[in-house]
Amino acid sequence: MIHLIKQTAPIRPPDTVAPGRKRQANLQYVYTLTAFVSLGAFLFGWDQGVMAMIIADDRWLKLMQPANDWSVGFVISIYNIGCVVGAMTTGFFADSCGRERTISLASTVFIIGALLQAASYTIAQISVGRLVLGFGVGAYSAGVPLYISEISPAELRGRIVGIELMILCFGEMVVFWIVYAFYFLSSDDWWRIPLAIQVVPALVLAVGCWTWVPPSPRWLVAEERYECALEVLARLHGSEAAELEISEIRKTVSEEHVITQASWSDMFKGPVLRVTLLGIFIQMFQQTTGTNGIFYYAPSLFKKGGITDPTMANLATGGIGVVLFLSSWIPIFYFDRFGRKTWLQFGLVGMFSALIGICILQQHAVDYPNSPTNNAIVIFPYMFFTFFNMSWSSGSWTYAAEIFPISLRAKGSALCTASLWMSNFVVAQVSPPIESALGYGLYVVFAIICVIAFFFVRYVLVETRGRSLEEMTDLFGIDGNEKDPNLQGSVRQGLLQRNSGDEDATLLDDDSDDA
Repeated sequence: MIHLIKQTAPIRPPDTVAPGRKRQANLQYVYTLTAFVSLGAFLFGWDQGVMAMIIADDRWLKLMQPANDWSVGFVISIYNIGCVVGAMTTGFFADSCGRERTISLASTVFIIGALLQAASYTIAQISVGRLVLGFGVGAYSAGVPLYISEISPAELRGRIVGIELMILCFGEMVVFWIVYAFYFLSSDDWWRIPLAIQVVPALVLAVGCWTWVPPSPRWLVAEERYECALEVLARLHGSEAAELEISEIRKTVSEEHVITQASWSDMFKGPVLRVTLLGIFIQMFQQTTGTNGIFYYAPSLFKKGGITDPTMANLATGGIGVVLFLSSWIPIFYFDRFGRKTWLQFGLVGMFSALIGICILQQHAVDYPNSPTNNAIVIFPYMFFTFFNMSWSSGSWTYAAEIFPISLRAKGSALCTASLWMSNFVVAQVSPPIESALGYGLYVVFAIICVIAFFFVRYVLVETRGRSLEEMTDLFGIDGNEKDPNLQGSVRQGLLQRNSGDEDATLLDDDSDDA
């Protein structure tokens, strides 16, 4: 079955390229592939924002009749459980079927979930639809950054991942205004339209990743399809860079084949455990510092801040989408100019300040419910997402996608993404009841977590800016060869045997050509 899914066709130079001709790096091709597979990020962003206004609408509430705040939270959070499962299965499918085919399969599952949501009439039905949709989005969230990190030049990796996050934020912005437009329809079923139309880009992505997007060169090397990997690298980075990269990738993959069979248990052994924990915690902090506690329930935040008109609260919520999109351009141009740790710490300072501002304004609305000053509440969510987007939004995804060795990168990406979605589930589920019980105390909790995250980044995180993916094993001391002479010898022997096999295969090919 796996053989029928993964790409097995030969990848050869185009007919327009003369044999032996040197090719230049084609960054336009890199950016085009990034933009296309980031349709998965667009759909991710769409579903992050599509429910915020829907669950606050009286017509939807009258139809679905949720029992309490926990029921509403469940409709939001069950999606995150699906995302956990989708992210965890990405490790298996990305290694077995290829990164791009995994994204195509995820799109098929996504379409089924979107249609189930749009056709639902009860809390149970829409929850099932969101669970299935989450399977697809979880696979997107792990598979898309994995793929684009493996086709990106090291010096541009932060920018490339930043483009994916910009497209994600574009999806969040677009869906806010589409939902806002359909909100004014007189039909009680207005909300079904924004849930259904996302099927169209998902279908485009499914077909494109199956027929046009090339496999990751690092996956091709792991499959021992070296000529195909060299061709993909040449198309992306040029002939000379491809020759250097292919030898480095082959060396790294060969070492890892000798040292480990890349099982899930290896994620929690020796120095890899440190990398695993760094990836898990950075993705966990990305969620628990408040982003989706604000994002999912923005209309409620504005209402409790004194903006009592539902239309104005929804309009202010739509402004969050605009802020997310505009601020997402910052890391595209500047993220790789400074270290990962610098950006993450800078972002936390701004996020902490914004959360304190939300607390102050919500208390002001309680004390002075009719004060015009209450409208200033809109400033602080906008400020929060500006700082979040220029730092953690792209920074945590970039870091988690780049720190693992090749043999564990798909599993590492899946595990780290699953930790993000589990954290997202907890935040989505507990935010409504905590806000009902404590009011602005919810944002005090998020502010405290920002302080903890700041110390984590400053004293625990390892800087990775400018490092190639193949250098990560040395940076984190994962190979450990210098500490174990016997292991070092076995690695050398394995490499010699592998290289000898390659040379024998080449000689056989030459002999067959002569014949």
